[in-house]
Amino acid sequence: MTTSRSPKQRRTVSRDALLKSVATSTAVETGEASRGIEARLRAGKSRFKSLPLA
Repeated sequence: MTTSRSPKQRRTVSRDALLKSVATSTAVETGEASRGIEARLRAGKSRFKSLPLA
């Protein structure tokens, strides 16, 4: 069954939603509590500050 859709619209994702998503995903993979991971992400402290992202 095929449904017609309007052209894809870009949705903006809030920083809070992004952090929560990353934290819960990481928690599932590592077995850690998502609240702790989210707190670390919000703190903004990076272990590898000198490492540039591609």
